[in-house]
Amino acid sequence: MRDILPRLKASLGDRYAIEREVGQGGMAIVFLAHDPKHDRKVAVKVLRPELASEIGADRFLREIKLAARLTHPHILPLYDSGEAGGLLFYVMPYVEGESLRDRINREKELPLDDTIEITRAVASALDYAHRHNVVHRDIKPENIMIHDGVAMVTDFGIGKALSAAAGGKLTETGIALGTPAYMSPEQASGDAEIDGRSDLYSLACVLYEMLAGEPPFTGRTAQAIIAKRFMSPVTPLRAVRDVPEAVASAVSRALARTPVDRFPTVNEFAEALRSSAIPTAAVAAAQTGRAEQSVAVVPFANMSADPENEYFSDGITEEIINALSKLKGLQVASRTTSFALKGKELDLREIGKKLGVGSVLEGSVRKAGKRLRITTQLVDVANDYHLWSEVYDRELEDVFAIQEEISRAIVDALKVKLVGDTSVPLVVPATENLEAYTLYLKGRFFRNKFTEPDLRISLELYKQALEHDARYGRAYAGIADTWMNLADDWLPPHEAYPKAKEAAEKAAELEPTLEEAHTSLGKIMGWYDWDFAGAERVLRSVIAQNPSYADAHFALGSVLPCLGRADEAVAEMRKALELDPLLDMHSRWLARMLLFARNYDEAIEQSRRTLEINPNYSRVYLDMGNAYLAEGKTDEALGAYRRGHAVEASVVSFNASTARALAAMGKQDEVSRVLAELEAQSEHRYVRGEVVACGYAALGELDQAIAWLEKAYEERSAGLIYLAADPAYDPLRADPRFDKLMTKVGLQPVDMSSKS
Repeated sequence: MRDILPRLKASLGDRYAIEREVGQGGMAIVFLAHDPKHDRKVAVKVLRPELASEIGADRFLREIKLAARLTHPHILPLYDSGEAGGLLFYVMPYVEGESLRDRINREKELPLDDTIEITRAVASALDYAHRHNVVHRDIKPENIMIHDGVAMVTDFGIGKALSAAAGGKLTETGIALGTPAYMSPEQASGDAEIDGRSDLYSLACVLYEMLAGEPPFTGRTAQAIIAKRFMSPVTPLRAVRDVPEAVASAVSRALARTPVDRFPTVNEFAEALRSSAIPTAAVAAAQTGRAEQSVAVVPFANMSADPENEYFSDGITEEIINALSKLKGLQVASRTTSFALKGKELDLREIGKKLGVGSVLEGSVRKAGKRLRITTQLVDVANDYHLWSEVYDRELEDVFAIQEEISRAIVDALKVKLVGDTSVPLVVPATENLEAYTLYLKGRFFRNKFTEPDLRISLELYKQALEHDARYGRAYAGIADTWMNLADDWLPPHEAYPKAKEAAEKAAELEPTLEEAHTSLGKIMGWYDWDFAGAERVLRSVIAQNPSYADAHFALGSVLPCLGRADEAVAEMRKALELDPLLDMHSRWLARMLLFARNYDEAIEQSRRTLEINPNYSRVYLDMGNAYLAEGKTDEALGAYRRGHAVEASVVSFNASTARALAAMGKQDEVSRVLAELEAQSEHRYVRGEVVACGYAALGELDQAIAWLEKAYEERSAGLIYLAADPAYDPLRADPRFDKLMTKVGLQPVDMSSKS
């Protein structure tokens, strides 16, 4: 074994700087390395030579390709693989955290809530892999990493590669493909055709160990452990640990000796565990006589002499919201909901009532040079009672410590019981570089303005942040979102989305549990790659990780109409709006989904509600006008389009929609004039081809309409994903060229007999 390190350095030195050995397992030796091309730490795992020679390079590398395709928030990705110097290797991110094995060794028995959370995270990863026909085959605590409190499965797909190469049996050298303490009976028997229920069994063994302190079967040798698995019953979990009967029952079923007696899928096992936790929470609430605590953090006032420091006070507010939102037992009003009240003269009781929370945190920020003064107070809105207040007068470099202290003070004041390791910081800085952090806050501030000039300023600020810290994952996530904001209205999609995708992938690589990054990747898969099923899988994975993440529900809702499921899209948008009740964008998109579901009256009413939230949200008038036009109410439609155009004249969709309304009124000359103006504009600025196509379709000029749709296809306009759902395209549905275009986009033709 001692000659592996120099061989590895000699053969991989041009790609990776191998630093040192950091661990050994039954199948591989692990080395810490630096990837200079991407400036990142990686783990280079080298198969033990005796195993590699038995498998063979071609077969191993052919099978391992499947693992590289897995993308999931709870799966550690595979970066690279190959043969070098006679060694078979694969490369994964180097996770600076601990394995579940480390935690079990330290704590012996884990809290029930933590155990269920870890199990459900791993189950989510396994369910995703099983749906891609990949079985892990070696689920054990050593292969579950804990990064920033989130469980991630490592070495995914490696077991499948080894099993496929060795025919699903023990290798000739005697190395088991799996770990005896966690191996399912069918895997221990050498069955070639094991399925996801084998991973389910292994996961149940891990869960059992987290609660009981040891796996269900132990022994001095591998053979002894395997023999017990076939000959001895499992000691009931409740005999060794006081756990709810429902949990013990779920574990018992998952550990059934015969696969058919287990849960059919790991997802059903996870649901059984989730359901088992609900009565416990209900009993706890009944015993304490109080509901889950809730708080809103309203935007801190900028008291600095320089009004441009507003970005900093907003940033402090958002960071505290983010930290508190991760705590179990505490409901926190979302950032967008809280910021919807910015600048409005409301007393704290009104804010509490409007946001449905029991307490409100307010404060102010004064930034002068390198000094920082933050004043805060937490108020019970029911009786206006001051629960806590504090003034922080510190150096600017202490900003992260202040955020931690404020978050801890709120936890103490509201008597929120922290689960897990209470010494873990609530605020984990994504960068230690203060200048990078400041530039990131500025970038986020300008991005939230959502105008083209501000978005471009935001991009430059994020890039400057990366000049100070090239490994700042959230800055990459900000860049990804900003490019997507610029796409379609201000930039051709084929210019913006590839840049967004590159940044989102980098963000996910640097911060594997960053929800924003995975949600952005899901959006890009749906809106630009047109991989609608793939987008759904990624977004559902994010939701499984955090069911309260509104943006993931929004993104999923935006993709479901492309799969012919407009009613489900409405439900997802309702969920997004429920989580962010004052976010105008979610309210507006709910109206769009209602339009696609052909519920026109509801779409109009929802548009009115959106205008109550934000009277200046111009694009709401598009959806309202489109719903009116679908109902044949041309005067109302034209009025809506013109009101929207008066608010934001730069949006060309108003001109194209106006043309549709005029065509319905028989005013062909006016329609031709509007469309000619749009064509002229397209010579010097980006004009979405599909909106012009709808104007020509309404006029009956189908050749022109198809030509503009083909132009939109070449530019990969996101609007094309709604060719099947949007009633604006109904005049084209009898044209076979339209069906052909839908097929190219990945959509199914619409049966108009079902539309009314």
